[in-house]
Amino acid sequence: MTGNGTAAQKTERVDWVDYAKGICIIMVVMMHSVLGVEAAAGQTGFMHLVVEFAKPFRMPDFFLISGLFLPLVINRDWRTYLDRKVVHFFYFYVLWTAIQFGFKAPHFAAEVGWPGVVHLYLMSFIDPFGTLWFIYLLPVFFVVIKATRRIAPWAIWGAAAALEMTHISTGWTLIDEFAARFVYIYSGYLFANYVFAWSARARAYPGLTLAALALWAVVNGGLVHTGISEWPIVSLALGLAGASAIIAVGTLLAKMRWLNVVRYCGEHSIVIYLAFFLPMAASRTILLKTGLIQDVGLISLIVTIAGVIGAVLIWWACRNTRANFLFERPDAFWIAPKKRASAIQAAAE
Repeated sequence: MTGNGTAAQKTERVDWVDYAKGICIIMVVMMHSVLGVEAAAGQTGFMHLVVEFAKPFRMPDFFLISGLFLPLVINRDWRTYLDRKVVHFFYFYVLWTAIQFGFKAPHFAAEVGWPGVVHLYLMSFIDPFGTLWFIYLLPVFFVVIKATRRIAPWAIWGAAAALEMTHISTGWTLIDEFAARFVYIYSGYLFANYVFAWSARARAYPGLTLAALALWAVVNGGLVHTGISEWPIVSLALGLAGASAIIAVGTLLAKMRWLNVVRYCGEHSIVIYLAFFLPMAASRTILLKTGLIQDVGLISLIVTIAGVIGAVLIWWACRNTRANFLFERPDAFWIAPKKRASAIQAAAE
């Protein structure tokens, strides 16, 4: 069981968590950027290999980390819990879905007409829209975990693992992603102490950790290349192994204090996640239409960088203005008393 968490969880921001989240959010932006460029260009580039390599663990790691601090808040009263874990994310989902629809509505209207646009918008409240599905699904997971905390944890984990291995594909994002991802956030919640112990060992034995990471990279790459990574059981094993690898990488980067920009991205992962679509789409359009760069892989890399940096710049431009509601939930949308921000990470913040 998770117990009450470690002292490190309770006293300060955990450096390797920010690094790991930074790696995750960069990989998410990379995936959307690369696939978007390749779809528009009609060909693939060298960045496609990086995206494929990360596929088994990109989202599993994000969800596992999102569950790490849940043991610290799971026993809060329902009002406070719902405020922090449901209303918080619902506010940003509703707001940014409207923003994304504002930019994409003319394109949708050309395909399905304006009545179709209204239908698509209303459907986004039933099934998550586009890149925002992650913050739609998080509150669902948080409620399920709290509502089932009296049930034997191993029974829940076993059921979640079985769901992941079935590779359900209904066409409904909420159903399919719930089945594929719940085991990872529940693993973060259930095994939080073991995750922090693994990070401590990685920090204490960097040489052995690097050797283990090299072996993991070879195995993961080989299984992805052969298509075996998609097999039941293998997909779950690679998701958990990849999440452990990213945690180890984050731990080593934190130990050496290298690549602080990655840590910064992790500290502001939700900012990047919400806003990256705009600079990503703008840079992709400009680069493809001007033809200044011919290599699809290089275009994909530039678009990825533009997506990350552009999102941060949008936040910087808004944070001290009336537009800060784009990234900070206003007091009117709190249903529980607002308290001074804690130094520790809340899940997925």
